[in-house]
Amino acid sequence: MIGGGADERRESHSHVNYSELSGPADLVQARDVHGGVHFHGGGAPSAEPPPRQLPGDVRGFVNRHQELTFLDSLLATDQGDGQTITLTVITGTAGVGKTSLALRWAHRVRQHFPDGQLYVNLRGYDPGQPATPEQVLDRFLRALGVPAAAIPADSEDRAALYRSRLADRRMLVVLDNAATVSQVRPLLPGTGACLVIVTSRSRLSGLVARDGGRRLTLDMLPEDDAIALLDRIISPYRADDDPHEVAELARLCARLPLALRIAAERAASRPLMPLDELIQDLRDESALWDALSTGDDDEADAVRTVFAWSYRALAEETARVFRLLGLHPGPEFSAAAAAALAGVPRPRIRQLLDALVGAHLLEHRAPDRYQLHDLLRAYALDQARALEPEEQRQKVLRRILDWYLLTADAALAKTLPFDRRIELEPPADVVPLSFASGAEADAWYDAERDNLVAATRAAARAGLHRTTWQLAAVLRSVFMHRNAFDDWQTTAQLGLTAARALSDRYAEAELLESLGKAAFQARRLSEAAEHHRAALEIRRQLGDRFGEAVSANALGLLGLRHRRLDDSLRHFHQALTIFEEIGNRRWKALLLCNLGETCYELARLPEAADLLHRALAIQREIGDRGQEGNSLFFLSMTWRESGRMAEARESIEAALTIARDAGNPVWRAHWLVEQARVLRAMGEPAAALEAVHTAATLQRQVGDRSREAMALDGAGEAYVDLGQPEEAIRFHVLAATIHRQLDDAWQLALTLVHLATALTQAGRPAEAIPHLVEAHTLASQFPDARAVALCERIGPELDHLGDI
Repeated sequence: MIGGGADERRESHSHVNYSELSGPADLVQARDVHGGVHFHGGGAPSAEPPPRQLPGDVRGFVNRHQELTFLDSLLATDQGDGQTITLTVITGTAGVGKTSLALRWAHRVRQHFPDGQLYVNLRGYDPGQPATPEQVLDRFLRALGVPAAAIPADSEDRAALYRSRLADRRMLVVLDNAATVSQVRPLLPGTGACLVIVTSRSRLSGLVARDGGRRLTLDMLPEDDAIALLDRIISPYRADDDPHEVAELARLCARLPLALRIAAERAASRPLMPLDELIQDLRDESALWDALSTGDDDEADAVRTVFAWSYRALAEETARVFRLLGLHPGPEFSAAAAAALAGVPRPRIRQLLDALVGAHLLEHRAPDRYQLHDLLRAYALDQARALEPEEQRQKVLRRILDWYLLTADAALAKTLPFDRRIELEPPADVVPLSFASGAEADAWYDAERDNLVAATRAAARAGLHRTTWQLAAVLRSVFMHRNAFDDWQTTAQLGLTAARALSDRYAEAELLESLGKAAFQARRLSEAAEHHRAALEIRRQLGDRFGEAVSANALGLLGLRHRRLDDSLRHFHQALTIFEEIGNRRWKALLLCNLGETCYELARLPEAADLLHRALAIQREIGDRGQEGNSLFFLSMTWRESGRMAEARESIEAALTIARDAGNPVWRAHWLVEQARVLRAMGEPAAALEAVHTAATLQRQVGDRSREAMALDGAGEAYVDLGQPEEAIRFHVLAATIHRQLDDAWQLALTLVHLATALTQAGRPAEAIPHLVEAHTLASQFPDARAVALCERIGPELDHLGDI
């Protein structure tokens, strides 16, 4: 079945690179297919707009002419093999301006990279969790136009797809704040046409020694440049400062741009206060810090001294917000999140955030997106721990975690209104966001994904077990529909641990179900079955009838995937009985559809038609358009095999209308393959070829490899009907290769039979025989009527070919 809700069944998630895939030797003897497969007369899909992820250029940037010239030279540097330098590592101490230099240069040279720019803050030195390569690859692939369903669960497959996507592009990739080589290496393109800029406090010697990178070590600003940076910010407000005092201020800031900007803003905001008094305040702060620190790192001490100096000048309310921001679970946040964290009205929080931005203690990086430099975040956290009582810190943390939980639940209600939701008890002091549309809620999820994972981690660390499992349960459907495997697995496992710590069996079953769905979508079917059986057992013990039926349905879907159709029937009937007892009509209709699909696969066509009509009646009454389209899809298949072609055509065209109205390419791509089958059966192979062309193109974009292979196999059948068997062979070979990679024995058997037909029509009957033999072997492992019929069909064909 297809459509929204926690019951959605999804296929595989890896990408097929047509230019690299060829038919294996056991598929076509002596005439393997190499190179691309193309539809005649088909146009390419419209190109995705190139990503433009660079943050804005840095204001107040001074000098660094020597460093910029060095970086410019890399674009024209030949390494002796015709390749230019493709990896640059900018290193230096904290606050020295590595990110500013990288962004300034990236903006200067971006015109050399017409296919776009990718940017990520790896948060290697952040007090929170650093970004993992798997998470970054997921985001980069989405930015490169790869749909969620196309992103592999396996990290190596994900990296390979990333390199494949960049293979023919000229792109600029900025990897900011890396801590280790292992954080960076999976993110390196495999082509010399792209340029990667890495910034780090570490030397990352492995990137230079093994990956051919060039290192630029950034030192403190020269004294003249440090003074120039101060003058640029101060001079519009303070015209008569003694140059020697400005130089002394630069020295006290260790000539580090981060500290210089904060100090300059402090001086500019007090134009009537003599600069020597400000300097004396800074010296006093420095003396206090010297007494408290080890003195091992003069630059770090200078930066921290400036932080403290600027922080103490803030109004008390602003200072409180600053230190509470150190308790926020993620590095980036919205004004609404800050308001929830601090417990102040939203109009007021914007004023306080603006004050922090003005003091250069907070960055305003995008509309309604704020972040603390990792050094400032660590300082804010220290101040919160020093000045806020433990009880107050826990209250603040609970408030922001509850806000994320309740807002995520509100967004879920808007994006997936049919989805099953857990019961929450909102605290009186937390007001979540509301959403006007599903698109608005989706945008919030996209912006807050990192924070939602960080919130779940923070809840687990704080021992807030109930919040942990509830966050994980709410996020289950969000991550399922985005194929966000890493975040899904992480939060679900944290939730399961929390549920078991509470001895909350209901919660444990919810999280086992989540892990089962994640494993199912990642094609880890044995693991999925283990989780779903465990959830089913708990729910039976608890008398949770609804949950028991959901688990039974999940096991039925596993039976369909394995083609254990009797198991599917048993589980689906169990689930249907329960949903009828408890009066859940939406789930009743869904189970009727699942049973209809199973009966179709068992070749019990009248029973399938009856079940699907019953499902359609309910789906139309309750307005569940996605599931209505899915039932029409299976009904078309049933009518087609029953010889009722007019009804089949009417059903599939109605389903495609639903897909078009919803703007859903997943539904449309899948259902077009059935439309092609109907058109072929009605003697319209050219129209059928057009349908599967569109389906294959969409499936490749969507990333469903199994269904892409079905579309390619359908193209082969259309070419056979058009009298072009050589073209058909190419498509059948590619489809068989994909089904073999996915270990889909049933679909492989069907495709091998189609391949044998094309080979026979092409006058190559001897080559058809081994494919029919393999198809017979594969089909004979299934006991159902359709598989038996296929074996009975193959036998005479083998006898006939053997006589030729």
